[in-house]
Order: sequence, then C-alpha cells, then structure tokens
Amino acid sequence: MAKIHGGQVIARALRREGVDTVFMLTGGHVLPIIDGCVTEGMRVVDVRHEQAAAHAADAYARLTGKLGVAIVTAGPGVTDAVTGVANAFFANSPMLLIGGRHQEAENLRGGLQEMDHPKLFQSITRWADTARDVGRFPEYIAMAARHAFGARGGPVFLDFPWDVSAGQVEETAIIWPERYRANRPAGATDETLAEIVEAISSAQNPVIFGGTGLRWSRQDGYRENLDDVAMALRSPVFLNSLARGALPVGHRYLGNRSRGLALAEADVVLALGVDWDFRTGYGKKVNLDARVIQIDAEPSKIGWNRDADIGLVADPGAVVSQLASRVGEIGRTDDSAFTTMVFEAEAARHSAAEELAASNESPIHPERFARDVAEFFGDDSIVAADGGDIVSTTAKWLRTSRPGGLLDPGPFGCLGVGAPFAVAAKVVEPETRVGIVYGDGSFGFNGMEYDTLIRHELPVVGVIGNDGAWNNIKAIHQIMFPERVVGSDLGVRPYEKIVEGLGGYGEFVDKPSEILPALQRAEESGVPSLVNVHIAEQLRMSSTYGF
Repeated sequence: MAKIHGGQVIARALRREGVDTVFMLTGGHVLPIIDGCVTEGMRVVDVRHEQAAAHAADAYARLTGKLGVAIVTAGPGVTDAVTGVANAFFANSPMLLIGGRHQEAENLRGGLQEMDHPKLFQSITRWADTARDVGRFPEYIAMAARHAFGARGGPVFLDFPWDVSAGQVEETAIIWPERYRANRPAGATDETLAEIVEAISSAQNPVIFGGTGLRWSRQDGYRENLDDVAMALRSPVFLNSLARGALPVGHRYLGNRSRGLALAEADVVLALGVDWDFRTGYGKKVNLDARVIQIDAEPSKIGWNRDADIGLVADPGAVVSQLASRVGEIGRTDDSAFTTMVFEAEAARHSAAEELAASNESPIHPERFARDVAEFFGDDSIVAADGGDIVSTTAKWLRTSRPGGLLDPGPFGCLGVGAPFAVAAKVVEPETRVGIVYGDGSFGFNGMEYDTLIRHELPVVGVIGNDGAWNNIKAIHQIMFPERVVGSDLGVRPYEKIVEGLGGYGEFVDKPSEILPALQRAEESGVPSLVNVHIAEQLRMSSTYGF
C-alpha cells in the first residue's frame, strides 16, 4: 500500500472540489501543502504579500464560481491575509484561506509563530477551524466548501499543523467525501410565485434591482432569463456591484445613471440579492410607499434596513428563471410613462457627463479620463477597479457584458485589490484583455504585485488617475477641519517608473489626447504595464461616510 503526505491529501481534496489554481506566499509551515499542490498538478501562483494572495483567491471565485484558495504561512502570514478575507466576506466570495500552523507536538510551548488562528476569523468568515488528523483532511475540505457555498456564500478558514500536514498516511485509510454539498438552487413555491407575478404585473412603476446576491446564483441561464423578464415587464433594470454584467451593455432596459430617480418613483421593486446598505441609503432611497419584493439566499438579508412586503429565502436566479416561464402573465405591449421618463433622465445625465468628458484641459478632467479608459477597454475585457473616487467616476463609464467583467472592491471599500484581482483574472482567462484602474492612493497598497505579474508573464494594462491626493477624504477634511488638513496630499508621483524598474512598461500622460495612444502602446509592449495619468483634483463630497 502506498503512503502520501498530508499536503498531497489536501491538494487532492481541493482538486476533487474543482480547484485548479492556488495563490500563495511561501513559508516553512505550508511547504508540505505547496508540495502537494505541485505534485497534484495544480497551478501555484506566488505573490509578494499575503493580502494579495487572499484578494487573488477572491477574484478567482468571482470569475469562475469555484472555490478560490489562498495558502499562507503561520502567524504573520495569516494575519497579513485578514484584510483580503474581510473583503471577500462582504462580497460573499466562496474562498478558502489555508493557513500553516505551529507543530501540534509543540502546542502551547511557544513555538515559532504559534497562534490560535481560527479565533481571529470568527467575525469575517462563515466557518473557521483547525484540521488535526491527516486521514480526515478531505472531510475538513468538504466542510469548508459546504460553508463557503452555503446561502450566498463567503470565505472560510482552515489551518493545518506543520507536523500533521507533513505526516504520512496510507491512501486506503483516507475518507474521500463525495456529493457533499447542495447542488440544486432553491426557488419559490407556486403560491409565492403567483403572488410575485401578480405584484409586478399590476405595478405602474416597477423596477428590477440586482445586487451581489444575484451574482452568486447557482441557477444556470439566469442571465438569459433576466433578459426575458426585463423585456416582458418593460421596466428599468439596475445592477449593483457584482451583479454588473447580468445584462449586456446596451440592453434596452438597463440603466446606469438614474437609479436614484427610478427607486424614488417606483411602486414595486423586485430586489434580487440586494443589500440595503449605505449605497442605497439603507433602503431609504426607495419610495417609502413602494412594495418591496426581496429575494435572497441569505436569510439575514431579508428585511434588513428595509421592510420586505414579500420576503423570500431562495436563489434569486432560480426565481428569475421561474418568472421567465410565466412572462405571458407579466407582459406589456408598450413602455410605460415611468420607463420613458427614467430613460430620458438617463440620456440627459449621460449627455451632461459627455460634456465634461469633452474637456481638453490639462490636468485632465476625471470624466475625460474615465471616458477614454472605458473606450479603450470596451465591453469584452476584465477590469479591476481599485480606489475611491476614481472607481465611482470610472465605473459609470466602464462597460461589461458578463459577470466578473468589472471587479470592484465591493461594500468593504478595500484598497489594494487591483493587481491581485488582475493576477487572478489573467490566470483564469489568459486570452482576455485584463486591466486595472487605480487611484494614486490605492496603487501604494499592493503596487509591488507588479513583480508578480512580471514574474508570471501576465501582461495586464494598468492606468492610474493621479490627482496627487486622497481626494474623497481631503474634501471631508477641508469641511471638518479646514485649518488643519494633514495627510491628504500625496503629490503626483512617478509610479510608472516603479513598474519600469521591475521590468514592465511605464508611461506618464498629462495631455487628454495622449490617454488612448498611451494605453495602446502599453498593450503593445506585451508586458505588464502602467500608464500614469495626471488628472485634475476635483474635491467633492461622497455619500460613503454618510455626508
């Protein structure tokens, strides 16, 4: 009988779960696990900071729908990854952080990097534990996957003592779980479905609003079904956060800039996996008299901050598919006055933005930056958006016709996701154009991951909107403490030279007419690149902090 070591058991269990790539930063406590991944033929992508490994695993999950996996060493390796796990938690990304752990034989003796990691993750994971029996490692991986894919989904944590993962076990002694998690999306009962159909078909001003929970639907074909429902109902559709791409760019009923107006005037809102958080005024931006139909796989989201007239715990995509089978009952022959009004406002707001984007001033107007960047990437790219104001400005212009086409920080507002998200995207889809849109502040967090991109030959095109300041915070600071504004100015630094120094392509741009040519040159370089664009400082308030 053959023996294998614990790291191979872990890797084989991950392969059985469908994982083909792991993101890691090396360390002694995880060497058996890394060796196992190599032995089992998995792709191992090493990064420069554990936070980046967690972000990359998050993006892998967002793009593939599979379990994203990051591997980090014990102690500071695990603590470095905490922010990436927290960001995945608020995005509901099914990812597994695997940590090394001090030797079980030396527990409570003060061994190297000894720490009880699982306690650290109680508030930012769906489950966290330690696996201490090499023969049961696959059971622990199966448990982790069940939790990671439960309800909406979310991150999980599992650590393995160094001496246990290095230990040998007879292959025949290992228990290999099969069919260990739910594989059918939950829908609505006939009675509830009939109630929803009646509510939306009788509405005068219906709005469909899709959020992060829609992206994590397990229902095949939900995007096509959402199109069927939208076309039948002839109502405005708005997609937030990870739901972007559920309908293609240019869809007749897909809105972008008039969501607030539509929600304020709606009489029925079909909320599909939506979070009533700060981005929606905690649900107060919706007409207080509107009837809310809230569908979410996560029970705790139903009625959170906003009453749900029909609150259904179900897979939003599955319910959309059920509704699509009954479009004959909700069909309308003409656009309503409400729908016409919303899209007239949409066109007017887009025209106003176009006027700003036509500016030829230097430093470059942020709207001009956003428009040209969106034009370069088109709607068939994957773009990681990393920053504050620059993300909110550029996201209105960026076009995506697929889930995961725009990878933004999400509700946690975490900076530093850009390069790690792009690493994962280029690994998952090497033939797809992958880009990063940075603010100058956000580049400072994980800019060294350009070294990862270069070492692994992952040619992505990065672009910075560089106004030399923490723009959003500076605006607030000037109002609150106008005589003592500190820590808000960065200066227009030559970040492109960092990328050049690492072996990539860099270029500085300070004229509007040079944005598109510079991006084209960056792509043609064939190596990871960064175009550093000097934009004008436009101090403005944001609703992010409740102002």
